[in-house]
Amino acid sequence: MSKEHPPEPLDFFIWTVEDVGMWLEEINLGSYRQIFKENGVNGEYLEGMSMFTTEQILRFIRRCHMKWGDFITLCKELRRIKVACLKGEQKVRRPWWAPSCLSLVFLKVAKRNRQSRVVSLKLEP
Repeated sequence: MSKEHPPEPLDFFIWTVEDVGMWLEEINLGSYRQIFKENGVNGEYLEGMSMFTTEQILRFIRRCHMKWGDFITLCKELRRIKVACLKGEQKVRRPWWAPSCLSLVFLKVAKRNRQSRVVSLKLEP
């Protein structure tokens, strides 16, 4: 992800550890940025949290020294992003590595594949 822009919510499951840190700052959980980095929490890890057992959740909270309220905020923000992805509300931006001549092609394909990119996301009612 580009360092000039905040990470794209649409692509949260491919966020790097640094992208997760920037997102934590945006949702007022920046105090956990360093501990998440030390524990290697990236977008793939965040996506997998929806499948955590109670024991795994408690282990994560202990390892990251999180308060319950902050963990709930984290989960609510993750759910908000997932719902926005499913509804197609997030902007699609050409990746930094793609040549500008392919921008239009990339955007069309990304929009067409938006639903398939988030099929694996589990949304609890």
